[in-house]
Amino acid sequence: MASTMNRWRMFIPLCGFLLLAVILLLGFSFNDPHILPSALLKKSMPAFSLPGLKDSNRLVTNEDIKGRIVLVNVWATWCPTCKAEHAELLRLKKKYGLEIVGIVYKDKRDKALSWLEAYGDPYSVNIFDSDGRLGIDLGVYGAPESFLLDAESTILYKRVGDINSRIWRDELEPRLKTLKFFDPDSVVDPS
Repeated sequence: MASTMNRWRMFIPLCGFLLLAVILLLGFSFNDPHILPSALLKKSMPAFSLPGLKDSNRLVTNEDIKGRIVLVNVWATWCPTCKAEHAELLRLKKKYGLEIVGIVYKDKRDKALSWLEAYGDPYSVNIFDSDGRLGIDLGVYGAPESFLLDAESTILYKRVGDINSRIWRDELEPRLKTLKFFDPDSVVDPS
């Protein structure tokens, strides 16, 4: 009887490990970190009045981005994923004419300006959010994050993480087609 009990004791750590592995597996499969709910979906872009990146004397407000479909992209020079997505943003602007509004998030002005000079500037305007207040109002978890706004500045989509060719194809392009932003069959690659 004692030997049977010792054998079962050997399996206790294995059973505990298997139970933990199942719990972790279920937890990871149900919580995609790029699909974070936003309380702002289907609501207007929060009101803001912040300096522009290139001209600190110019205040950029909600009214400056109203009236057209825009992709608002939260980025920073300290963010390695922002660098990874930058080429895709340049491509989207060049190929589709997508208007991209940048929010420079908790960064230094001189570093952000140097970044754009070195890597190119896909943004029609950059909002300088040095203390992150607009980011807080948008519910930003970090950079990069992007928001698709319709012509009334209603937030239709939120993306946590980078925008790459797969995200463009599977998530953004279908939404823009629905908004009749462009006819993808008429787009010609300028390269």
